[in-house]
Amino acid sequence: MKHKVMKRVGWAFEKLAALAALFFILFPIFWLVLTAFKPEKYVYSNAFIFPPVLDNFNAIFSGNPLDFRPNFANSLIISSGTVLIAVPLAVMASYVLSRYAFKGSTPILIWVLSTQFLPPVVVVIPFFVLFRRLGLLDTHISLIIIDLSITLPYALWMIKGFVDTLPIEVEEAAMVDGCSEFQVLRHITVPLIMPGVITTAVFAFIISWNEFLYALVLTSEEATTMTVALLSTLTHRGVQWEWMSAAGMLVMIPVFILSMTIRRHFVQGLTMGAVK
Repeated sequence: MKHKVMKRVGWAFEKLAALAALFFILFPIFWLVLTAFKPEKYVYSNAFIFPPVLDNFNAIFSGNPLDFRPNFANSLIISSGTVLIAVPLAVMASYVLSRYAFKGSTPILIWVLSTQFLPPVVVVIPFFVLFRRLGLLDTHISLIIIDLSITLPYALWMIKGFVDTLPIEVEEAAMVDGCSEFQVLRHITVPLIMPGVITTAVFAFIISWNEFLYALVLTSEEATTMTVALLSTLTHRGVQWEWMSAAGMLVMIPVFILSMTIRRHFVQGLTMGAVK
């Protein structure tokens, strides 16, 4: 009897902990969405019931006073370009580092990983000077290069874990049948690790989409991203929270749609590299 009571108490605590975690995660998002549809006079109130309006979205799209459409396009171009370059490079590099033992392979992996330990604020000024001399300031190319330095090491390590889980006998059988190494990678390895590749691409997109510091320093107008453009909601009256919330929803929508579209690959992709 005592065991059953303790089991029920434990079950109740687990459910309460899960609900508390969901509350702390979802409530800020819920409040942001709520504020995005509030009229100006309700913004600083705790009202849950109010007449919803679209004025805040009109304010950030109409060009009067803000227009986030170019910034949204910049973020989409930069993030998509980063993923389209980083993922294929990471697949090829991770395959080589996983399947071939050569002198220096381990130091290469450690060196790639160590680049993630360096605070971005330490290298942002050298990058600024370099891109200024190359004439690449305030361009999509400069931010794609920067985002590659962030996402490529992450993608390489993540995809390597997926490749390591594949039995090498499958690839050897394909080579016996006459496939070249590139054909094995393209027709055998990549399809088998596709859930992991998709998961990596999604997280790489999110990392690039949310990047702020480099975009703030290296852009001024033409290539300004959404994360930097959010600062324009700061006016002489302070932060216009209704505009900030509407723009915040705009930032969340692509990631949310992308995550929901490929959610079935997430669990499989995240667990592929967990065990051998």
